[in-house]
Amino acid sequence: MEQRPQPGDRLQTQALIRWYAALWVLLGLIPSAIGVWDQPAPTRSTTLALLSVLALGYPITGTLPGRPGIRRHTFLTLLIAGIGGVSYLMDGAASLLIVSLPHFWIFAGSPRRAVALSGAAAAAAVAGDTAGRGHLAELLTGNSIATLIGYAAAVLLGLWMHRVVGQRDERARLLAADLEDAQRRLAEAQRRQGAADERERLAREIHDTLAQGFASIVVLAEAARNGLATAPGRTAQQLTSIERTARENLAEARVLVGSAAQDSVASGSVARTLRRTLDRFTQDTGLTVTADLSDIDCDRTTRIALLRCTQESLANVRKHAAAGTVGVVLERHPHGIELEITDDGRGFSVEDSRGFGLDGMRRRLAELGGELTVTSSPGDGTRILATIPAEIRAEVLAEETAEETA
Repeated sequence: MEQRPQPGDRLQTQALIRWYAALWVLLGLIPSAIGVWDQPAPTRSTTLALLSVLALGYPITGTLPGRPGIRRHTFLTLLIAGIGGVSYLMDGAASLLIVSLPHFWIFAGSPRRAVALSGAAAAAAVAGDTAGRGHLAELLTGNSIATLIGYAAAVLLGLWMHRVVGQRDERARLLAADLEDAQRRLAEAQRRQGAADERERLAREIHDTLAQGFASIVVLAEAARNGLATAPGRTAQQLTSIERTARENLAEARVLVGSAAQDSVASGSVARTLRRTLDRFTQDTGLTVTADLSDIDCDRTTRIALLRCTQESLANVRKHAAAGTVGVVLERHPHGIELEITDDGRGFSVEDSRGFGLDGMRRRLAELGGELTVTSSPGDGTRILATIPAEIRAEVLAEETAEETA
């Protein structure tokens, strides 16, 4: 996988190149111009003109049409010729060459070309220095030696830097590959977790709605069949309950598959919703139900949670408790909303309970920041206490109210 330079890296590189260009002018071109100032007029003017061409050639070649590689090599060719010319006119330009050597490593495009082009510049500087003296006897002058030493040092430093940068880029490429792989695995894990969470949510909703409704239909149907001959009036009432429960199950199924809005579930005040549920429970089971339901304003999610907790608790009473009386209390306290459901049935051992319904209620309340407390023991009945914090749900209710009035 090819590691592409990031926008921030490109900006940093461009900034460093601009800083080097400024230093090249300050430490390379300007000292050469000052050094030729006391030379004869023809030499001074020619050298200044050549230095001006180099100074202008840098930005001009960068704006010429064509591919960037061609423009850069045009500037490097001009730089080689300029270094040779200045070396000829000034009897040596080792300092200009040494300051100019980074240009070749920046613009050549590869270490091999950088070594070759900077070698050509060094050769031009030595040749210019030799030609300026007029004979080959003084080939190894101080300027020539400085030129060769500077060139050799630049090659060693450039190759070392290229290796260091290459290792850094390779590490960056490997890190990018590892990061991409980690992101892919994280996305896959999140997808699997999301699917598992959705399956758990659907299972909980089906258990709390459709499964309870079907269980109620089965019980009512059995009772209606047994009472066909002896209690026709009671049977008719049970058949009506079966029809109503089936219609409610159909509505719940439409909500689950998304073909109906969830607003239809637990619509209206929570007290009226729970009252209808308790009336149905009394009608279907014949048990005595006492209810103290405060008219509490709460958001839709809280209403649904309270309704589901009530439905699950009543279903457990019907299936397991063998109770005669059920009590339901809904109140608002400073710390939150409390729903308490008690029965005088046979009770059970809470520690040994592994029911899906209780776990589902705990998870549903935990999603709202609430909690479920179950108190029971064999022979002592059962107490279910659902608590939902008031502050967080009040904020949600305010947001829902604002959306409805907008």
